[in-house]
Amino acid sequence: MSALRERSALSQLAPGEQLLGYGNVVPAKSAKGIGIATSLANQLVNNIGAQSAGAGSIAAGMPRTSGALLLRVTDQRVGLVKPLDGTPVWEVPRAWVTRVERRPRTQLMARFRLHFADGSWLAFLTMRRRTLEQFRSLIG
Repeated sequence: MSALRERSALSQLAPGEQLLGYGNVVPAKSAKGIGIATSLANQLVNNIGAQSAGAGSIAAGMPRTSGALLLRVTDQRVGLVKPLDGTPVWEVPRAWVTRVERRPRTQLMARFRLHFADGSWLAFLTMRRRTLEQFRSLIG
């Protein structure tokens, strides 16, 4: 499976563009739990602390998604791609991403925010803390 993810992360890079890292993430605004009791939790995760994005902000440009995606970091871009075929879902120039902020962990997943040059941010969840640490080392 990791060979497929790596192929997807490498998909559609520009000539000379270097892949620096990638990992499975779920955008917090589209995260879903399982079961009836998670309805309130889903609303809290999806609506509170999922993004700070005014109209026209960098974060507001991310479309609604569902399920896990690959967050990839290259020397030129940061973006989300589909894990099976590498189709870009959303990308921004690397210079627009200013830092990665580690957030309090949920029960099962590590949580982090990508902060952008305009002050907006998006929250993501990942199963592996190692993925979060990799993004922090690449982005700051």
